[in-house]
Amino acid sequence: MIASVRGVVTATGPDHAVIEVGGVGLAVQCAPGTIADLRIGQSARLATSLVVREDSLTLYGFADDDAKALFELLQTASGVGPRLAQAVLAVHTPDAVRKAIANADTAALTRVPGIGKKGAERLVLELRDRIGPVPVGADGAAGVTGGAWPEQVRQALIGLGWTAGQADQAVAAVAETVDGPTPPVPVLLKQAIRLLGRTR
Repeated sequence: MIASVRGVVTATGPDHAVIEVGGVGLAVQCAPGTIADLRIGQSARLATSLVVREDSLTLYGFADDDAKALFELLQTASGVGPRLAQAVLAVHTPDAVRKAIANADTAALTRVPGIGKKGAERLVLELRDRIGPVPVGADGAAGVTGGAWPEQVRQALIGLGWTAGQADQAVAAVAETVDGPTPPVPVLLKQAIRLLGRTR
């Protein structure tokens, strides 16, 4: 088991980063919120979980050990594989996931692409007693704290290779479309990438 990696970030994409460790570039699957905190050319540490299949070895990376532990716990539920577990953590913070499961908040869980009402109910039923302590005040989607999303999306775009000016324009354009509750950061990031893709 590769429990963590530390090295220089050599590349990032919408769903992965390449970390060079001892001269070897490791492709690590990450949620957009995790990628947003990485900078090409700088050293980084990611907690990792290695998923072994007959035809593949896939390394999933997380900002901290808490997110990694929850990723592995989610996969013990029926019908939850690594991609769906990572999707949960792309939409919600670990604390928000614990709160949703502990409080049987299926509405929050069904905001994750790929989880329907029955899937959310199954998560609650199977994990409620194993989810661990729920911090008081745990809520919200991943990275969405007040007005923090514009800077997170901006930094993610710069990390993906766009200029600061292009990132600022994309963030401003996305901000104009936000009406009501702020969508999760990964959704906003994808929207910004789509906008920039037309001008690249």
